Amino acid sequence: MNRLIALLTFATAIFILIFTFPDGNAAIVVATILAAICIVLIRHFRPNESVLLTQLFVLSLLVRLVFGAFIHVFEYRNTLSGDSDTYHRAGRRLMESWFGIYDATDDRFLEHFSTAIGWGMSYLVAGIYSITGPDILSAQFFCAVLGAATVPLVYVCVKNIFNNHRASLVSAVLVGFYPAFVIWTSQLLKDGLIVFLLVLAMTMILELRNKFSYGSAAVLVTSLFGIMSLRFYIFYMMSAAMVGAFLVGSGKSNQSIVRNIVVLVVVGLGLTYVGAIRNANTEFTEYASLEKLQRARSGAAQSGSGFGQEIDVSTTEGAISAIPVGFAYVMLAPFPWHFTNTTYLITLPDMIIWWASIPLMLIGLNFSIRQNLRRSLGILIFSLMITLAYSLFQGNIGTAYRHRIQIQVFLFIFVGVGWTLILERRENKLALKKAESQRLKNRLAGKPEESAA
Repeated sequence: MNRLIALLTFATAIFILIFTFPDGNAAIVVATILAAICIVLIRHFRPNESVLLTQLFVLSLLVRLVFGAFIHVFEYRNTLSGDSDTYHRAGRRLMESWFGIYDATDDRFLEHFSTAIGWGMSYLVAGIYSITGPDILSAQFFCAVLGAATVPLVYVCVKNIFNNHRASLVSAVLVGFYPAFVIWTSQLLKDGLIVFLLVLAMTMILELRNKFSYGSAAVLVTSLFGIMSLRFYIFYMMSAAMVGAFLVGSGKSNQSIVRNIVVLVVVGLGLTYVGAIRNANTEFTEYASLEKLQRARSGAAQSGSGFGQEIDVSTTEGAISAIPVGFAYVMLAPFPWHFTNTTYLITLPDMIIWWASIPLMLIGLNFSIRQNLRRSLGILIFSLMITLAYSLFQGNIGTAYRHRIQIQVFLFIFVGVGWTLILERRENKLALKKAESQRLKNRLAGKPEESAA
């Protein structure tokens, strides 16, 4: 297996170098360095499972690099999402302003994308360009590596909650190769970065619930700060999930309760120190009103792929009444009648897999709530909050489809649990049938039955 993966890696590198020359040179170096760091971290923190997790990571990365190179060569970025070029231009101008190449004094475009919502993306791209030059493929491959790094993180996250190898593996494979995850984490977009940070934050929350360490607390603070810099409202949802996981889902012993309170205090102080809470509160005050929510939603709904143009969320009653329709689109769109459009048709394999996995997800959710609520509470709180939020203000099918991966990354955990439960029940039935058949054979052969110990 390792030899095959090495061969695929070499072939992928040659393919990218040939078809993306000269842009691919720096991009390959960026991807190689980041991938090597990820592999070292995997081997350090999960030595007993390092072979499997490394294989999953590398295969997931190769798929993303090939797809990203395909988008780059055939110039499909604007077809899938025009945001990549926006981040590229903002990051390039910001980088040039740092080096005195560009006077950004009166640049309202740069001022907007370096101070408004999602300012972290501009600074990230500018930081990458400071090293590689304004090469969009390098920034794209940076996102692809973190998208692939989400896969072993999902495995670890599920293992911490359910302590089941099969459920962990199924969840990781789904995140690694599900078409929507490949599409949106292969490009220079926020979505893949946010998904990575969400899973990283949740994994650190689970680690800190078991044992406090300053390293895990620092990683948690960093991931929450990153989330805040990309989409501030998700920061609040993850913070609520964190509080719920540490307090409501804490253990019964006084020691565990005190430990979790200490973690919350340390993380809160860390977020205050780096300015995350102040920045998030400023953005929340500026944008969090139903009137502004309605204006943003209405603008998205008026596009060709918009829905619910008649919905008005500017009032409490209107917002509540909008949730059922929004929920249906956020969770299930595009629907079969949308596939007459060629753009939506390419999502058909993706949607078939998703629709088919929903029964498994419900089985896994039921088991988690009934049997493992304490350890699953953080994921459940976050998934519920972000689903309701997107149900409220999403007005565009394409955007809903893209943002859904921020929910699916955790819902696929329950799909993995549901799949595992079905397989284990089937295996148990087969084992019982085999045991019954053996007892019958023993009776016919006149052998005494073994007494239970």
